[in-house]
Amino acid sequence: MTMAGAVRTAATRAPDKIALRHGTITRTYRDFSNRIERIANAAVRDLAIAPGRTAAIFAGNAIEYLEITAGVPEAGVPVATVSAKLTPAELGAVCDDALSEVLFVDRATASIAKAAAFKTVRRIIEIGPEFESWVAEHGDAIARPSIDEWSIWTIPYTSGTTGQPKGVMLSHRARLLSYIVRAGAYGCFGNEDRFLSITPMNHGPGVSFPMNALIFGGFAEIMDRFDPVETLRKLKNEGFTGIYTVPTHFHEIFNLDAATLGRYRRPPIKAIISNSAPLTQSAKVKIVDYFGDGVLNELFSSTENGMMTNLPPADQIRKPGSVGLLFPFVQLKIVADDGRACGPGEIGELFSNSPYHFAGYWNRPIETAAAFKDGWVSVGDMARRDADGHLYIVGRKKEMIITGGVNVYPIEVEELLATHPAVAEAAIIGVPDAKWGEKVVAFVAPKSGAALSLADMTSFCASRLAAYKIPKDIVIVPTLPRNQSGKVMKRELLAQVTTQ
Repeated sequence: MTMAGAVRTAATRAPDKIALRHGTITRTYRDFSNRIERIANAAVRDLAIAPGRTAAIFAGNAIEYLEITAGVPEAGVPVATVSAKLTPAELGAVCDDALSEVLFVDRATASIAKAAAFKTVRRIIEIGPEFESWVAEHGDAIARPSIDEWSIWTIPYTSGTTGQPKGVMLSHRARLLSYIVRAGAYGCFGNEDRFLSITPMNHGPGVSFPMNALIFGGFAEIMDRFDPVETLRKLKNEGFTGIYTVPTHFHEIFNLDAATLGRYRRPPIKAIISNSAPLTQSAKVKIVDYFGDGVLNELFSSTENGMMTNLPPADQIRKPGSVGLLFPFVQLKIVADDGRACGPGEIGELFSNSPYHFAGYWNRPIETAAAFKDGWVSVGDMARRDADGHLYIVGRKKEMIITGGVNVYPIEVEELLATHPAVAEAAIIGVPDAKWGEKVVAFVAPKSGAALSLADMTSFCASRLAAYKIPKDIVIVPTLPRNQSGKVMKRELLAQVTTQ
């Protein structure tokens, strides 16, 4: 039960079927499986990576990205997946933290890698002619180590919205089990289905969703990057049945002109899977109206916890603010500060227990021990459940604002501001304050041509929020800073107001 093993099995069912497309490049199942085998052989024969060390990949979206992340772990070497947007200093720090001895790059990232001062990387292999020569020279059959399903497959580095990135160890078993359950939940991973992959591959879903399609014999197309018009065109005209999205994608889609939106309305798609950051309720209403009923799913997960809940299409409007009910085999509990279990409606820290968990943080035993408590995992999400068992995320423990001794959860204020007719997007942070301890500050991006002021926001919130939740300051910005997975980088917002 490894990623390569799953592909190997899929290739026996329809070896000549096209499995993947990226631009003009395609792979049949036979080609894809054979190349994974040869990459695994080359890694054993030529790389000789020491036990306890890793390989890393620092590249944009490509079929080779999937081949490397499936093949190299068959040599007993986990692959650290690194954001292609890092600077040389950031790249060096992540690769050194991952103890990476070999780094795979592409043409666009090679110069950045060459400018980095690595302590551990001793070899860089560029995807393209160099990579193809390496596979051709060293890919012949060779005895390989036995890989257990519990072996570490990849080590994505967390986005670091509130702190330094950490390597999250993911086993073959945890990810493959999640693929099986997702296939049942979303109905878009059968052998006749076509999945469109638009997210960066270093961000976990960028690899896992196309792989989800492939292990069941489907087809996946990889785009270099998200383009709202091209994405809508493909969904409308090319028979794609599934797509993974983040909320930022919808923000860009609904900023398109009316003629373009009208041209691609109601594509024949089975499932839109939104994840990474919460969708506002106003966004859900737009999505359901545009793409149709029975399509939108909101997946709640984290890199560490794996997938936890899903809000299916039928509940998108019926259960505003909810992230849904438990996936199979998942247990959740919500715990108050005093350690007791929270009842319906009470807010507490969310813990999960499931077979989809991560295996710990790479080389960080203290942080790993802090994340696991008697087998249960928490990454600091604060949540509540309603009487029907539906889960609601109210914020992160680290992001909770204590103003005048009272707790404020940013998501509640953000949800309200998102409904203001002049607001494109908004984020709430707590800023140190001599009087209140922390004060609530709103960062707001207005819609094109709109004007906003603190008085506008205060008046708008006054009848809808308790006084202590209303922002005391407003910062107007053109857009909110986001990482590749669409999450708002709140530490960057805090830096703007604390360094002035």
